[in-house]
Amino acid sequence: MLLTTKGLTPYLEYRYSASDVLLLGRESVGVPDDVAAAADARLVIPVQPGLRSLNVAMAAAMVLGEALRQTTPGSEVS
Repeated sequence: MLLTTKGLTPYLEYRYSASDVLLLGRESVGVPDDVAAAADARLVIPVQPGLRSLNVAMAAAMVLGEALRQTTPGSEVS
């Protein structure tokens, strides 16, 4: 799945699997259009209108944390 400011699915609403691959692009330009088009899912971290997006390291940590929470045996997904 691709993490992008142009994504339609909030990262907390996505159901992750252990085989998922998280793709992130450069902070300045993201990923090439062909990479974005090939992604199975395009996720977004919602932010308040008018605010800048998070830096790529913070965004990766947030999404990876949620993915691990959902895919770690014994963790509960609500």
